Amino acid sequence: MTILVPYDGSALSKTALSRAQTFAEYTDDDLLALVVIPDEPGYAHRHAWLEPEDTFDVGVIERKLTQEIRDVAPNADVRAAFVENTEPTADTTMVVVRSIKEVAAEVAARVVFVGSQNAGKVTRPLASIGGTVADDARYDVHIVRHPDPEFASD
Repeated sequence: MTILVPYDGSALSKTALSRAQTFAEYTDDDLLALVVIPDEPGYAHRHAWLEPEDTFDVGVIERKLTQEIRDVAPNADVRAAFVENTEPTADTTMVVVRSIKEVAAEVAARVVFVGSQNAGKVTRPLASIGGTVADDARYDVHIVRHPDPEFASD
């Protein structure tokens, strides 16, 4: 079985990854960290994946986030998904959520560990992936609402 962790580099996603690693070790499940990179340079800069003066480069983002994942969960498999928003009515959050749900279905995820900036406020704010990913009944969801102290300064 597979445990899936969408990873965006935030303190909450690092905490979710760390907790998922512990869970995977206990259950002997595979651990997959998923990095979803939208085709929006502003999104990358807002998430501090790039320095303000950097140009948008998917490879740089993927390498940076993969290294962060390796630092937290060395045994995790890492998958990066570059997604383009081709729908005029879809916002970036919708595109990211769709990608997470597609990968969760593809790998038959048993549990999805979600840590996002808005997941701790309420389960379903408009800008959160937490509630929308949790809608799928094919897997359990662990929502991380508070970062572990070691990641809180990120």
